[in-house]
Amino acid sequence: MNSPVEIPFKNIILLDRLSGTPVYLQVAHKLINAIQRGVLANGAKLPGTRSLAEILEVHRKTVVAAYQELDAQGWIEMRPNKGTYVTYSSENRYPGLKNFRAEDLVSYPRETGFAFEKSMLLDRPVSVSNVDLEFTDGLPDVRLAPMDKLAKAYSGVLRRKNNRKYLGYSHAEGNMYFREKLAGYLNNTRGLHIKAENILTTRGVQMGIYLASQLLINKGDRVVVADLSYYTANMIFQKAGAHILSIPVDEQGISVDALRKLCETTPVRLLYITPHHHYPTTVTLSAERRMELLGLSVKFGFIILEDDHDYDFHYNSSPVLPLASADRAGMVVYVGSFCKALAPGLRSGYLVAPADLITELGKFRRIIDRQGDLMMEQALGELLDEGEVQRHIKKAQKVYHQRRDLLETLLNAHLSDYLTFKSPPGGLAFWTEWRKDINLMRVSKACLKRNLHLPQTLLFQTGKLSAVRLGFGNMNEDEMREAILILSEVVAQES
Repeated sequence: MNSPVEIPFKNIILLDRLSGTPVYLQVAHKLINAIQRGVLANGAKLPGTRSLAEILEVHRKTVVAAYQELDAQGWIEMRPNKGTYVTYSSENRYPGLKNFRAEDLVSYPRETGFAFEKSMLLDRPVSVSNVDLEFTDGLPDVRLAPMDKLAKAYSGVLRRKNNRKYLGYSHAEGNMYFREKLAGYLNNTRGLHIKAENILTTRGVQMGIYLASQLLINKGDRVVVADLSYYTANMIFQKAGAHILSIPVDEQGISVDALRKLCETTPVRLLYITPHHHYPTTVTLSAERRMELLGLSVKFGFIILEDDHDYDFHYNSSPVLPLASADRAGMVVYVGSFCKALAPGLRSGYLVAPADLITELGKFRRIIDRQGDLMMEQALGELLDEGEVQRHIKKAQKVYHQRRDLLETLLNAHLSDYLTFKSPPGGLAFWTEWRKDINLMRVSKACLKRNLHLPQTLLFQTGKLSAVRLGFGNMNEDEMREAILILSEVVAQES
């Protein structure tokens, strides 16, 4: 049995005087940790309260309170006239104090003690930087978001006497009030003909794609995507066990002829498309092809998963209505969000489908995410009802239209020798095709040294393609000018 003198208590109990945790609890927690990890074995005698107080340079009452906490939790036994002893038996103890290291008690294991499968499929770098300027994937400017209006609506919901209904469990499909207001909003802006029963709220587009894939795709099913397509959706489909097939994209969107030929020889379970502004090339699927796709889906029985991630922003004319607005056979599952319209950190999305599928998706959603944020959904529903979201989108569209036009001018003025592009009719990003002799990865690294982040996830460089998706929504006009100046200088040096 170890005597109190042999045990290096000062190394075991490392106190943080600046911590918000009371010192007596710090002492208790460190001793519990030492017992759990076997440094203090069952039967080990602890120092008296006065002795430990001197060792730790704390007041004796602090140690008394710590021991009382340990005793109450059953870790120690205080025996009158004999001392204080550890009473918890730890079988997985360290082999003696010779191997004791103080850092073992203040660190978390770096690796698991068990084996598990690591996914290379999901291994994609996160686009994060600390520099001032950044081209994004097409994110909005959060500085434009109506945070004052949202904060007022949210705090109003919190202060109401009837707010209990938003603080408990509710429908897995989402806040009913929000779904009713959202249905009206989508009917007015997207030509849909839906009710609340046709909506499942989500925490963004990706969640909607994931839920639909888990329910609708079985291992070995064939899923058709465009060449190129949204990488996250592709990963979700592959994780669901799908076999992915790709079809070409031209200036009118995905090739319907190629899809028809594929369906004539191969059973297809699902087609994934971003028709309004195709990701990543930004082209719009023509109205004629939309109607052809609906006909093909009925003829060959495949599901259309329509991702309308940036429908709200269009500049040249009125937007082409979604396929879901013309769906009469129940073949379209429609996903969207407010992440682009408001802010990406505001994880509010939705999935639209016939009621029977929504019911089933609600069952599945319940086991991974019991429900949405009822408070936030209530606040958003009220902003929709008051027209605040609509007014914000209208104002933001004018700002983004100006930024799109400015970026078009800047690209023509500074980078026309190195790339070609077509001005996007909507959305928050340009698709630029570059000279193949330019190493885009080197350009990205050089830009970072100049305080401009050009994420690797925006670079598309293969033997056949050299392109960059340049999101412009997040930068104001001064920032955009500075970013393009840096990019043009770097490209001139690297080419």
